[in-house]
Amino acid sequence: MEVVKGPDSNRDARLEHMVQAHQANLLTLCYAYLHERGLAEDAVQETFLRAYKAMDAFREDCSERTWLTRIAINVCRSMRHSAWFTRVNRRVTPEDMPEIAHEDAEAAELAEAIGRLPDKLKEVILLYYYQEMTMPEIAKTIGVTVSMVSKRIKKAHAKLRGALGKEDFHG
Repeated sequence: MEVVKGPDSNRDARLEHMVQAHQANLLTLCYAYLHERGLAEDAVQETFLRAYKAMDAFREDCSERTWLTRIAINVCRSMRHSAWFTRVNRRVTPEDMPEIAHEDAEAAELAEAIGRLPDKLKEVILLYYYQEMTMPEIAKTIGVTVSMVSKRIKKAHAKLRGALGKEDFHG
């Protein structure tokens, strides 16, 4: 008996590829925004659901990673603005952050300091260093200019230097 593939089989295969390629990075990003693993997992799931629904509209004028990251950021922002979210304490501890190694106290201290940054600064640091996106990719993802991304990275570095008490912090 031969299996008949429906018209959505290519979309299903593409979604499966996206999940395998990007799920771990998106989980780290969503956790940094939402400060709770369960919510981060929900946000990643919602990201892939939205991507699946909009797959035919994806014009590929940016990378798949950039597109999914933008969706994930929007999902996280929506979740953070919901009424119930603001009533719960969601402090990030370094041990809680998925997919980020904390082999020494300095790495744990850095992760905690990044978690305390304002959202606009935290997102550029996470995208630049943890997602390894270029400044133009970040600009496209969050909808700002490349120079604004650069300014936010510099401002985040200054805040991290102050928080960590290190004059030689370079990222």
